[in-house]
Amino acid sequence: MSIHGEKKSLSLVVTVYNQPMAFEFILAALQRQTMKDFEVIVADDGSGSEIEEIVHKAQGKTNFLISHVWQADEGFRKNVILNKAIEKAETDYMVFIDGDCIPHCQFLLDHWKERQPNGVLCGRRVNFSKEISESLKLEDISSGRFEKISLKVLIDGLLARSSNLEDGIRIENSLIQRIIRFRKGRIFGCNFSVEKRLLEEINGFNEDYQGPGLGEDSDIAFRLELLGARLIPLRYMALLYHLYHPQTIVGGENKRIYERIVSDREVICLNGLRKLESVQSAAIL
Repeated sequence: MSIHGEKKSLSLVVTVYNQPMAFEFILAALQRQTMKDFEVIVADDGSGSEIEEIVHKAQGKTNFLISHVWQADEGFRKNVILNKAIEKAETDYMVFIDGDCIPHCQFLLDHWKERQPNGVLCGRRVNFSKEISESLKLEDISSGRFEKISLKVLIDGLLARSSNLEDGIRIENSLIQRIIRFRKGRIFGCNFSVEKRLLEEINGFNEDYQGPGLGEDSDIAFRLELLGARLIPLRYMALLYHLYHPQTIVGGENKRIYERIVSDREVICLNGLRKLESVQSAAIL
């Protein structure tokens, strides 16, 4: 519960691993959210002390409740910390972003207003180049200036450095949104939302994955669809701005795990929120 005793409407999970400046940017962007009724869970996969210090300084100063869930740095264990964040969440609806993604001021409101029973809202992101990412200042975030596709960013996009600039356009028109939503959505681990109960039904994120790619998006999308959830595109809403990093390479072991899950049509993961000996044992618990 919050410091005032009331339950918030949604939980925003921010997955972080170091990058304190990017985290500061996110907190500044969250201060600008038009929706105020949310909690923030910082899912920390083994960062040093800087992230914890920023959280402590923010607690009591922000207009939202913030908590910090940390685990020791033992390699890439994003799915493990995500499961801990699910257990920590005090609300029934969850939004997920990464620690290098800055949300538009309407980001949480869009996820909240567009939610549907048995639906998974699948947002997208603008990819800023290395040059644009390194030029950003805290004032750009707190003022909202970063949300505008400036001439500098547009030229950067034309030079094929920044990408997906079209996903920085916000369109609320109901007709356009109905047309878009005839298509199937695709989960990006950095921008999606879902009812907490659906995550619990598939037993959360699969902790077998020990590297980036597939495990935090493709795997969970496959399981949720088998469960009967609908992947709903949230394009041109819930805008998100991704800071530059080198392209992620999906490891061979991750591919083998995912291919097995698809082949077996495995809805409930054994190594998730609960540690199960078999899928049959899930029905007993």
